[in-house]
Amino acid sequence: MAAQPPSWATLVRAPNPGPMTLDGTNTWVLRATAATPAVVVDPGPADEGHLRAVAAHGPVAAVLVTHGHPDHVGGLARFRELSGADVATLSDGSPADLAGLRITAVATPGHTADSVCYLVEGGGERAVLTGDTILGRGTTVVAWPDGNLGDYLASLRRLVELGPVQVLPGHGPMLADCAAAAAYYLRHRRDRLEQVRRAVADGATSPADVVARVYPDLDPALRQAAEWSVRAQLEHLRRESRSPSAEPDNGPESRAGPTMLDRL
Repeated sequence: MAAQPPSWATLVRAPNPGPMTLDGTNTWVLRATAATPAVVVDPGPADEGHLRAVAAHGPVAAVLVTHGHPDHVGGLARFRELSGADVATLSDGSPADLAGLRITAVATPGHTADSVCYLVEGGGERAVLTGDTILGRGTTVVAWPDGNLGDYLASLRRLVELGPVQVLPGHGPMLADCAAAAAYYLRHRRDRLEQVRRAVADGATSPADVVARVYPDLDPALRQAAEWSVRAQLEHLRRESRSPSAEPDNGPESRAGPTMLDRL
């Protein structure tokens, strides 16, 4: 866990805590100096008080979004009215100069198809804003059917390559090391895949049945999210079972057969 954000980053947390949002959505205001118009990343939900609190950090030159879930962009249209800022779209891997900072979009589909992280550099400090791809606490839902586990695993491998850069997540506390967090997520996903394989092999008859076997002590408020992830895991296993020449994601050699997977 990181103690402080970079000098050019300010956190404004939305008042929407919950099982899926943790302490609330993290809106990040980025600027190199007090005199520099800011970039806002994920203005947050449609909460007037929160949007006005973010706009009070203006002037705002541009808005960036990590993905389209309403807890991150539900207030986008209203925030644009309040701030006069436009939404910027950055090309993957091509640095852009905004707010006196160098910002590079890193496409990281998986949680959702449109998920993007932003590597930000300025004043000798570096951090990556990860939206929901890496959280400050716990692990991320692969939001089936828009989310895709194969894409998510590839995105995590890409984030490992960033090295020990600080993480400014969309929910939860900051993290000190992106590579370490992404590597942990990869291990966690592979462990879950093996648990899902075993549940299917042991006779699970539906995604809900897999959830009951793999997450026996789950908070009921998180059951739907767990079922989304299980559906994404089952689809990933189906694709593996239909492509025997495909290289597994460092998981066990055993596979649940196509007949067992296709019945779910």
